[in-house]
Amino acid sequence: MYVGRFLVAAPGLAAYRVSSRSFPNRKVIERDGSLTVVPTGDAEPTDNPYVSYNCVRGVARADEGDEQVAVIGNGSHVDPVAEKVGMGYPARDALASALLALDYEKDDYDTPRIAAVVAADTAFIGTVRKDALVVREVDEPTLVATYGKDDPEPFALEAGTADTAARELYDHAFEHAISAAGVAVDGGGVETAIHNGE
Repeated sequence: MYVGRFLVAAPGLAAYRVSSRSFPNRKVIERDGSLTVVPTGDAEPTDNPYVSYNCVRGVARADEGDEQVAVIGNGSHVDPVAEKVGMGYPARDALASALLALDYEKDDYDTPRIAAVVAADTAFIGTVRKDALVVREVDEPTLVATYGKDDPEPFALEAGTADTAARELYDHAFEHAISAAGVAVDGGGVETAIHNGE
């Protein structure tokens, strides 16, 4: 089954996978403290604005004594969500306002935007589709994808670390895996991991 890009989030743990039929020549790299999806060296040049973006950003929550949280998502909305969290917006409001402002991707498929804000003890997941904006607090691993599974649903994530979460999502049976990122959040901060299938 092909579900496109997807993420799984729970309190303290999340992972994101790039899956693509159209742009397979991409990878996740660490850049300036964020995890960023970029074209590989052999990728065809493109001016598509949805190909490269920050998929994971750690940020200190101004409203919670600088508690570190992670913002995860499938596009340029990750940055404004992180900025709003850093300014003190509650996670739910940061997700809702950024997703509503940027709306779904205006491509041939009306691709939904998906995102999550994960703290050590809480997690919120959201999506904006052509027909809805959905933001929910979740207390167990929850999946949302761009196609076919664009409404949050429980997901059996077995991983316990950023690295194992990235590998588990990369190896999942959903089709056309390209790359994956994992995130673990605890009192010590945000830990990230990358799995590019190598």
